[in-house]
Amino acid sequence: MKSLFVMGQYGSGKSAICLALALKMRERGVSVGYYKPVWTPVGVGDTVDEDAELMKAVLGLPQPLEVIAPFTASPHYLARYEDPKADLERMVEGFREMQANTDVVIVEGTNWPCVMMSIGLDAVSLARELGSQTLLVSKVVNDYSLDAALFMLRYIERENVPLVGTIFNNVPRTLLDKTRGVYRPSLESFGYRVLGVIPRSVELSAPTVAEFQEVLAGEVLAGEEHLDRVVEDILVGAMTLESALNYLRRATNKAVITGGDRSDLALAALETSTSVLILTGGLYPDVRVLARAAEKEVPVILVHYDTYTAAEKLHDVSRKIRPGDEAAMAVARSNLRTHCDWKTVLKALGVD
Repeated sequence: MKSLFVMGQYGSGKSAICLALALKMRERGVSVGYYKPVWTPVGVGDTVDEDAELMKAVLGLPQPLEVIAPFTASPHYLARYEDPKADLERMVEGFREMQANTDVVIVEGTNWPCVMMSIGLDAVSLARELGSQTLLVSKVVNDYSLDAALFMLRYIERENVPLVGTIFNNVPRTLLDKTRGVYRPSLESFGYRVLGVIPRSVELSAPTVAEFQEVLAGEVLAGEEHLDRVVEDILVGAMTLESALNYLRRATNKAVITGGDRSDLALAALETSTSVLILTGGLYPDVRVLARAAEKEVPVILVHYDTYTAAEKLHDVSRKIRPGDEAAMAVARSNLRTHCDWKTVLKALGVD
């Protein structure tokens, strides 16, 4: 049985790549399974992995979620993994179960490839144990992103794990030319194959208000029916009203975070392109704010955090494709078809 281990850092969009590859293989008559041996809860109380839920629904997998995504990681995981050898055996057993009656299993790594390296359960070690081909999905932020990709590729090579190649994904428009003209040739000069450079798309990278609300666990005061609005930027309103007006006009489809007692800023934000108002400090706003938000169809979320803490919690929120989100799935498939050498991946797996 063939398997492909897709690894990358948080926000790289590896889940979208997994989905697109699975759908492409299924189009060609290949039966596809999915396995995520280690996943990282995002919110307090999370009991299932959303990526596993998505793939189970899309691929019609018969296995329960606890088999598809059996283990969790956290910043304090060592206390829960006292027998790594036995845990590895359980992971391999789960993988074998997922392999039954499938031609290929796509294995997805957790938020960071290095997670749980101290006990030999990092992504590269697991790929070696499962006998998987590997695909690295690299997020592009700046020149350090190239260094990080090269570091991971050398580690994969050193561990003698078969490597299909790298995809630069979710690349900001401002870095597209540099990624194509500098980062890609640089990796290729070291002998590593780059299979694609995918531009960032709002449909896959920009989170929704609902995802912000989940992370903050806030109270929705207005606009609950508009939580599907996309958030492309985050602005913190902590200045005078006079200073804020030009500041608020600079960004579109934004989340504005401000104190619940700053009705002046909240009302000003509602007159610009705002996707959600996040009011901090547990302070309920003036009734005029809720009335205007209802008119503008802008959700208002109340949280008990201070403004700084709320902004920090939202810093790394990324878009999740949900079951039934046909538009996002279509974009993921289009990106793979248009910007990636997917045939090389299928050839490496022997299903081309």
